[in-house]
Formats: sequence, C-alpha cells, structure tokens
Amino acid sequence: MEIKLAKNYGFCFGVKRAIEIAESSRDATTIGPLIHNNEEINRLKDNFNVITSNDISELGTAKKAIIRTHGIVKEDFEALKKSDVEIIDATCPFVTKPQQIVEKMSKEGYKIIIFGDVKHPEVKGVMSYAVNEPIVVMSVDDLKSVKISHKVAVISQTTRKISEFQKIINYLVENIKEVRVFNTICNATFENQVAVHELSLEADVMIVIGGKNSSNTKQLFIIAEENCTDSYLIENERELVKEWFDGKKLCGISAGASTPDWIIEKIVATIREISVR
Repeated sequence: MEIKLAKNYGFCFGVKRAIEIAESSRDATTIGPLIHNNEEINRLKDNFNVITSNDISELGTAKKAIIRTHGIVKEDFEALKKSDVEIIDATCPFVTKPQQIVEKMSKEGYKIIIFGDVKHPEVKGVMSYAVNEPIVVMSVDDLKSVKISHKVAVISQTTRKISEFQKIINYLVENIKEVRVFNTICNATFENQVAVHELSLEADVMIVIGGKNSSNTKQLFIIAEENCTDSYLIENERELVKEWFDGKKLCGISAGASTPDWIIEKIVATIREISVR
C-alpha cells in the first residue's frame, strides 16, 4: 500500500511560534490549552513543566502566564495587566488581527458578524473586543433568523471553510446596504484544506491527524470524508485499526495545524508496519 502525505499539512506559523514560546518559558502556566492537541500539551508539561489552567482564576501562585494561541477575552487580558504575573503572549497574529478589526469597526458603528463557532475560545476572545453585542453564525440559515442593521462588518474564525464564508458574504451583500468584508481565514488553513481535498479525491483511505477538539482538524476531516468515505480522524498511533487498510492501495495523510511532526511520523511508521503484516 502506498502512503502519500498531503501537499500542505501540520503545524502552522502561529502554532509553531506558540510552541517555541512555551519551550522557552519553563515553569509557566497557560490560560486554557496552548493549542488543541493533547499529545503536545502533555509533552510540554513533561519536558518543560508548562502547566495548563482553564482560566485566569486558576493561576494561583503562578509567576508566568502564557496566553494561548487562540487568545483570551479582553477583560481577562486587562485583569492580567493589573496583576503581578508576567504575561507571555502566544496569541497567533492571525487571531490578533480579527480582534483589532472587531474593535475598530464596532467603534465606527458597524454591526459585527462573525462566521464561526460561538463556543470556540478564539471566537469568544474576538467577540469581547466588540463595543456592542456581535452576531455569531455558522450558516446563512442562522443569519435569516436575526435582525441585522443597515451596515455590517463581517469576519471569519480563522479556521473555517472559505466556501462557507463566501455564502455568508453573498447573503449579506444581497440584503444589506453596506457590507465591509474582512477575510480573516488564515492562509495555512486554506492551503491545508485545498491539499486534503485534492488528496482525498485519489486516496481510498484517508487518515487525518490532530486533536479531536481542534476546529481546523475537524474541517480537514469533513473535507476528506466528502471525497473518501473511508476517512478517519485520530490523535495518535494507538487509535489505528488494521482493518481500515485491508485491500487499500493508497493511504492519504493530512494533519491539523496543531499537530507536531513527531506525532505524524509515529503514525506513518505504524501504518507502514500494518500494511506489510
């Protein structure tokens, strides 16, 4: 069986930067999981004593606080500034940008519309920068059920599908007099999605590697499954099942933006062992 990696996969700039920051900040505490990958979070804990707290209320006696790649809400950031804790900001610059856009446009009187998951930490953080309550939607149908003002500014969670974002934009342009559009989907997300789409068209089994709580990884899996019904989302090599590969000729592999190379290499090696048994 042939194993083929997607043209683009794995660590994005923001995640790689956050990992490097965490590794150089031994004995620090992150506010929320640094990234959405449990295996990497455990590695940082074991090797660098980087501990994870759920929020700023759990910092306790911590002297150093790392802000996660997804960012935190503005109120918590302001509270940290008033404390004695050393702030180490690992927020992805591609997340900081929509925060700035939302703050600026809402102050200028635009109703903010965010395409994304209202429960996701990135979206929660971005929402907190709006001076008025923003509207968060996952689809055009969600938009149809809310009252929208005469001028809006629309952004996207950085890890959403651009084709779905386009549907939101089209609806707004057709129904609102003034629409300001900011494409805040990061390039790495877009490139990984295009690559997994292309590979899943030719593979007869697809393995998508990444945290099951990772938005961008789940998007890759959805795309893979659209083209290859035998697609599987796994976090580590222990989740592999030999029967997945029986009779298969081409195994395609992709990985989310929070998936480190060492996990991908372990899984590829295990698949190679399985395929020759």
